Amino acid sequence: MYYIVFDLEFNQDPDSLVDSSLKPEFPEKKGKYPFEIIQLGAVKLDVDFNRVGTFSRLVKPSIYSRISEFVTELTGITNDSLDSEQTFSQVYKEFLEFVNEPEIVLCVWGMTDMKELIRNAVYHKLDEKLLPNRYINIQPQASVHLGMPKKKPLGLKYCVEALEIEVSYLFHDALNDALYTAEVFKKVYTAEVKPRRYDQAVALKSIRPAKMTLDFPMLISQLEKMFSKEMSTEEKEIIRLAYHMGKTGQFLKADETT
Repeated sequence: MYYIVFDLEFNQDPDSLVDSSLKPEFPEKKGKYPFEIIQLGAVKLDVDFNRVGTFSRLVKPSIYSRISEFVTELTGITNDSLDSEQTFSQVYKEFLEFVNEPEIVLCVWGMTDMKELIRNAVYHKLDEKLLPNRYINIQPQASVHLGMPKKKPLGLKYCVEALEIEVSYLFHDALNDALYTAEVFKKVYTAEVKPRRYDQAVALKSIRPAKMTLDFPMLISQLEKMFSKEMSTEEKEIIRLAYHMGKTGQFLKADETT
């Protein structure tokens, strides 16, 4: 058995669609696109948790022409740093070669990366079924290990520090975060941690024509990952309120630059 611990960095800037007339392969609401993967990092562990390989690729974007300022500030990734990189289709092919081992289990920090990897594959008309469908979500295992409820997601940086894992490289780099996640996995793994099978269709359910609802726990989990901090109850309620107030449209104003 091999464990593939992977992490993604992605970008979304709706104002910089390469071609606004493009339509996604999946029947999502008009104007909606997946978070575009711009970096994929992974660590391969053998059954004894020895590191036997790493994978790190930047991805040349094709959905959005501009990396948002927020993403650049968070990750250090710029448009210039991606210009000479391979497209997602090529990186996906290389990643499949990297995971081509018997009895593969994918390991993630929260389910967002799992879903977005599948969504990007579908968008680019690639076969998402070639990905292994057994997985372990390490994030809730870390919460339990640290005496927190399983449903209380903790940030990766918080867990690394709480578990006294040496911090020797920057967070918010896909490979670095995968390396940290692998170290957390080693600390929190028990015989009770079993791989589960992932129905890849689940990743696409939320983008079928249907009434859309906010997956608030996933939103908070992603924000905590991006900011490397655990959100307080007050902060969560502010985010929830801001989301619902934004949906009313009462704070929209005309763009005076057009």
